[in-house]
Amino acid sequence: MTRNLTRRQLLAVAGLGATAALTGCSTVAGGLTTSRETGTLDFWNLFGGGDGVRMQQMLDGFRAEHTDIELAAVTLAWGNPYYTKLSLATLGDRPPEVAISHLTRMKNLVRADLLEELRPEDLARHGMTPDKFNQRAWEAALVDGKAYCIPIDTHPFVMFYNTDICQKAGLLDAAGKLTPLDSTEAFTDAMRKAKEVTGAYGGALAFVSETSTPWRMFQSFYSQLGGQMLAESGTKVVIDDAKATQVLEFMKKLTGDGLFPSPIDYQGSIAMFANGQSGFLFQGEWEITTFQTAKLPFSMTLFPNVFGGGGNYAVQADSHTFVLPRQPNRDAARLDRSLTFVRSMLDQSKTWTEGGHVPLWLPFAESSDYARMSPQSNYASAADAAAYDAEGWYSGSGSNFEIITGSAIGDVLSGAATPQQAIAQMRGNLEQLAGTPSPL
Repeated sequence: MTRNLTRRQLLAVAGLGATAALTGCSTVAGGLTTSRETGTLDFWNLFGGGDGVRMQQMLDGFRAEHTDIELAAVTLAWGNPYYTKLSLATLGDRPPEVAISHLTRMKNLVRADLLEELRPEDLARHGMTPDKFNQRAWEAALVDGKAYCIPIDTHPFVMFYNTDICQKAGLLDAAGKLTPLDSTEAFTDAMRKAKEVTGAYGGALAFVSETSTPWRMFQSFYSQLGGQMLAESGTKVVIDDAKATQVLEFMKKLTGDGLFPSPIDYQGSIAMFANGQSGFLFQGEWEITTFQTAKLPFSMTLFPNVFGGGGNYAVQADSHTFVLPRQPNRDAARLDRSLTFVRSMLDQSKTWTEGGHVPLWLPFAESSDYARMSPQSNYASAADAAAYDAEGWYSGSGSNFEIITGSAIGDVLSGAATPQQAIAQMRGNLEQLAGTPSPL
């Protein structure tokens, strides 16, 4: 039966974006059911589009190799709705055995006491020792030195470019690779040259009805300057006005000078790049499937180190991780079943990487198979330079933090606000959240 919830636990769910109420003991929010028969394993994820197709291939691979385990996989809506349902299910003692969580959202689940600690001896029994993972992601995911998740990828902000347009614009070297755009001058010059070829725009960045994308570009540039947004676990806002202004002024010129379209939404930016109306697109690497399907002449590379100077490279990114929600009575057999599933997913990293994500499982990440994957391996080093969203109960992928910051940045790009007004807007709204006691 559903356990009695304390006020603290109910507030914790509210802090994770809860909007629904607990249901009966045989179901969880949204009418989902979780199986409790011996030999079954429930897995929840938030993967749609190309990610969803590849995950299904991996699940089929697991089923083929483990016919003794009945796998029930459920895909839920991305963002707060997903974390709400996962939290409610766990608080109601009806969680899945395994679930996906963004690394930037995982720590909130830990602080709400919703995840199982992954003990070193249990991980070692399945060959998943820390030395087999990218250390930037592994260490970023630790909470008080303990592991509560197993990261499978880093998904960084990247730069897509149309190879035909860039060739005509004189932006490719003798090997057909894009020349470095390692300064504001080089970056804007490349956008101008691409615009001359397309007759429309140089690059495209979605910012209408879309908050994550403008935030991701800002965070990449701002982190290259060494800027921070939050401190002390999100209880303090530490925006550097000078650095933030420098970035916003630069981004404003991209739309103000007509190098980027304004306004434009997510699908519009995708269509513009696919139709050859822009030479560059700035987006998450998961859109690789879209352009492969369209048979577009394109490639992908690291987001430019425009402000990083002497090697201080950073790019906004997050990681998908596997977590084991806290069970009312997880036994050794159920634990091993769950970890067997996670290990199977890691062993299928090649399939996952085909969708654009950077693999973190070193047996594959350091393999010749990955090195030969193009354009996926072009931005592999982004995993070591990931600028994760700052910690805070209101922060992380798809969170209120990204909505607040992305909205303000979008206003600058559209000309509706000056950089100074946007910074004041961000600071004011974030300080309200920072000043609110964490519900966790």
